[in-house]
Amino acid sequence: MARSIYITSAEGHSGKSTVALGVLDALSHATPRVGVFRAIARSTVERDYILEMLLDHDGVDLAYDECIGVTYDDVRQDPDAALATIVERYKAVEAQCDAVVVVGSDYTDVGSPAELAYNARIAANLGTPVLLVLGGRSVQPQTQPEQLGSSLARTPAEMGQIADLALAELQHERAQLFAVIANRADPVRTEETISAVRRAVRASGVRSVVPVWAIPEDRYLVAPSMRGIMRAVDGELLSGDPDRLTREALAVVVAGMSMVNVLPRLLEGAVVVIPADRSEVLLATLLANASGTFPSISGIVLNGGFELPEPVTRLLDGLNSNVPIITTKLGTFETAVRIMNTRGRLAADSQRRYDTALALFEQSVDIEELLVAFGVARATVVTPLMFEFQLIERARAQRKRIVLPEGDDDRVLRAAATVLKRGIADLVILGEPFEVRARAIELGIDIQGAEVLSPLDAVHVHRFAQEYARLRAHKGVTLEQAADTVTDVSYFGTLMVHLGLADGMVSGAAHTTAHTIRPAFEIIKTRAGVSVVSSVFLMALADRVLVYGDCAVIPDPTSEQLADIAISSAATAAQFGIEPRVAMLSYSTGESGSGADVEKVRTATALVRERAPELLVEGPIQYDAAADAAVAAAKMPGSEVAGRATVFVFPDLNTGNNTYKAVQRSAGAVAIGPVLQGLNKPINDLSRGALVDDIVNTIAITAIQAQGE
Repeated sequence: MARSIYITSAEGHSGKSTVALGVLDALSHATPRVGVFRAIARSTVERDYILEMLLDHDGVDLAYDECIGVTYDDVRQDPDAALATIVERYKAVEAQCDAVVVVGSDYTDVGSPAELAYNARIAANLGTPVLLVLGGRSVQPQTQPEQLGSSLARTPAEMGQIADLALAELQHERAQLFAVIANRADPVRTEETISAVRRAVRASGVRSVVPVWAIPEDRYLVAPSMRGIMRAVDGELLSGDPDRLTREALAVVVAGMSMVNVLPRLLEGAVVVIPADRSEVLLATLLANASGTFPSISGIVLNGGFELPEPVTRLLDGLNSNVPIITTKLGTFETAVRIMNTRGRLAADSQRRYDTALALFEQSVDIEELLVAFGVARATVVTPLMFEFQLIERARAQRKRIVLPEGDDDRVLRAAATVLKRGIADLVILGEPFEVRARAIELGIDIQGAEVLSPLDAVHVHRFAQEYARLRAHKGVTLEQAADTVTDVSYFGTLMVHLGLADGMVSGAAHTTAHTIRPAFEIIKTRAGVSVVSSVFLMALADRVLVYGDCAVIPDPTSEQLADIAISSAATAAQFGIEPRVAMLSYSTGESGSGADVEKVRTATALVRERAPELLVEGPIQYDAAADAAVAAAKMPGSEVAGRATVFVFPDLNTGNNTYKAVQRSAGAVAIGPVLQGLNKPINDLSRGALVDDIVNTIAITAIQAQGE
């Protein structure tokens, strides 16, 4: 039977979805099959966005319809029958999972104390302990424009009173308390809040081992997105970049004045409400946003339903602004009221919110304590998601400084925002600072924690040119030639690593492999005792991680180079927690075949045994004999590697590259890499088709490699 947890609160707008996402993420990194279940659907009209967000998590493989219990209408019509349906549908999900996160109702109905009691009743009947979420903010929002989406912080005494009432309801319905989280707590008084909630829990007679945590308020999680505002005002997107609708609106500015009086009142991240017949204010606001001398706004709402004159529309087209402009037929007052009452939604399509929610949970909640209390031991099976989390955990443990040369690539900027928010590494992004930071603001992401450095910076160019000229003097490179070369972002980033200004570099999203690694060959150079730079892919299968090398660099390695690849690949495997058992692959196993290709592998295997006698290595060996225990028993009985190999060394690039892609596409494996090995300092190449998650993983890998330097 699966372990499960029921997440509920005593009122609406407690930020329960942030807690649910954090718990789901933590469980996904500890156990292979994690499910989610929504006891009472938020709406009968539209799909439940909280459930959709949780189902979008990589660790969950369930369909939307099977994860819904009942609707509010079902509960109102017959609470007992609704409860029976919830239990039946939950059991169907539980049967497919090792752990289940159950999310309670959202108080979308008329506020009633009975709603918490019903959630407690559900939890008791599911046999699921309750994680109680207490809202650290009053339900009624403030009316200050600069506090859009926020509300008044509760005092510790108020939090204690809510805890008392909620715990009484849980006890009355025989629900078991698992833990308490005070969410959206005042950041200034977080510790005080924890103490107050703990006192309230203890005063209610609950045993002292119940964990209590507090998560502070974050303005970006509570602020509405431009898409949410568009929905709230029944609006339509007139112009601008649809992707920017995910950006948060941190304030609202009602532009009812003349242009000269509106401009000084613009606020960073504001949504500006402009009557549609005030086209001069609209144009001035867009020009102010583009100028860089005024705050960057999140969007514009044109109210009143008036059509823009044709010359103004033509002028808008010529400006080619990315700022979302939304039109609504509502009047100014109704538009402003609806915007002020719009609340932020935590959804998977907003990477900034998603990263912020996970980072807050990880920083505020003791994950190990949660897992121990939940009764989930870390599984011996390693899924791709679990392995990726292990990479992030290890990178966080000793943060390194990684340089990203491609600051003009949106994927790199999005990955950088995730890395910074989750504390994976410190970053240097190459590019013109104004352009890079302006683009990040346009994308609605936060890279303030990164250093942005121009590759044309005169001080660095002078220093790097002197060093490069010294290193390449034997090739006749002059200082003038060096000064021109080092402004190339790959050379600039590599020299930063060489001179200790960064611990590693990740590039290649917009450049070829040769462009990324050629400077490393010239400047970083290979380790002592290693003749070649090679690569591996970390192949995360459904239940384990294998190492494939070389699949990206050396087309037709010699026996000596194959031996180097094998030894380097084994070291890389060990660095990432994989016990190295090396299979030197060929089309024959043992002494069964002959020929030049087989002899090359046989010689390479002998060289590995000579140079690294501590390694477990077998070769030549076929892939099936290396990976399958049954085949190994027939073809190579008694071998310590056959059937149990973790490091697969391919005889040439053609075989390696095709095999890793075949396994990736056919077996659904996650291929992480290529990870370069053999260099004195870590430089890693990205595929030009790399996704944001690929870049994040590669940054984590590079940081781990730098830890081992």
